[in-house]
Amino acid sequence: MVSVRIPSILCAIVLAGSVGASHIKRHRFQTRSQCRDRPHPTATEVAVAPCAVSSAHSVPSIPVPESGTPHSSSSSTPHLVFSSSESAHPTVTSSTHTATTTARVTSTAALVQVVATPSAKPLSSSLVPNNIKAGIAGGDAYPYMQDHIGWWYDWSPNPSKPGKPIAVPMLWGNGTADKQDAARLTAFEHLSTVPPFVLGFEEPDCPSGSGSAGMSVADGVSKWESLIAPLRAKGTKLGSPSMCKQADETWLAQFSDEISTPWDFTAIHINKNSLDGVKKDIEHYMTYGKPIWVTEFACVDDYQKFEPCTDQDEINGFINVVVDYFQSNSNVYAYAYSNGLGLGDVWPLMKDNSLSESGQTYLAAISKYH
Repeated sequence: MVSVRIPSILCAIVLAGSVGASHIKRHRFQTRSQCRDRPHPTATEVAVAPCAVSSAHSVPSIPVPESGTPHSSSSSTPHLVFSSSESAHPTVTSSTHTATTTARVTSTAALVQVVATPSAKPLSSSLVPNNIKAGIAGGDAYPYMQDHIGWWYDWSPNPSKPGKPIAVPMLWGNGTADKQDAARLTAFEHLSTVPPFVLGFEEPDCPSGSGSAGMSVADGVSKWESLIAPLRAKGTKLGSPSMCKQADETWLAQFSDEISTPWDFTAIHINKNSLDGVKKDIEHYMTYGKPIWVTEFACVDDYQKFEPCTDQDEINGFINVVVDYFQSNSNVYAYAYSNGLGLGDVWPLMKDNSLSESGQTYLAAISKYH
């Protein structure tokens, strides 16, 4: 039995790790109305049913903070302060999850402690990888970025490259989306190390087939408690599943009510083309009362449909503004430039085996901070 099982496990691990940007992307949706799919080069596109986006959403009451190690921040943006005390279900005050930013901000402002501070102090520098917020999603630009990022990941359970940036494993899905998902699940089940950080599922709230994991909340809870939660007792910091529907998500709200082991930081995806849109997504996920990791961000017009930015000047401006915002926002502990497919020809970090203009712009933007 041993001679048969070991090769099969090694095979699964190799398949799970052979991932670049090509695993991604995914279903998208018309704002607040219905799911839309996003191109995927290796999967048959599937029809997506309309998605409901309204639900009752609980807003946690943020406790009084403990002092922590400062990290760079020059912003006077209001700062939510996090406590080091953890619980699976923090004390909540019921609030209706509305479709407008105004309603959310109004309801949240009355319920959470907001402290305006020019030099915010986070919970712990241990939640900022290598004390450097900047990172990349996808490893193809790693050789150019490694001296200026604190972390990276490639959607697999076993990312590995030489250098100081922390490679963050991920449990992508429940093993049912495709062969790669199944291989990743097997590899995650046989992790031999205890990583400092781990990421939960990739967009379980959209159907599988275009780069999203497509999981029910019940499946997510089961896999979370059996495979991810045990790592927390060993010292790993857990990142939440990341949502496809951004601020219109409802999956994570239900998931958070049903798990018994909480996550340590909320992992989010941001696909917007304005700072106001980025702020809206951040404000939504702050209601979970956890530090935020932006595990994918990209310049996209997602108001009516998913349209990646194509104007280089617009992209360059977006990168510079957003990087400065993430760096100055003390609720954002990490962020990563998304280098997945489905983002057009201008956004990707690489072009012809070297950094694209977008890649050069991102490198220059993050180099100001490290």
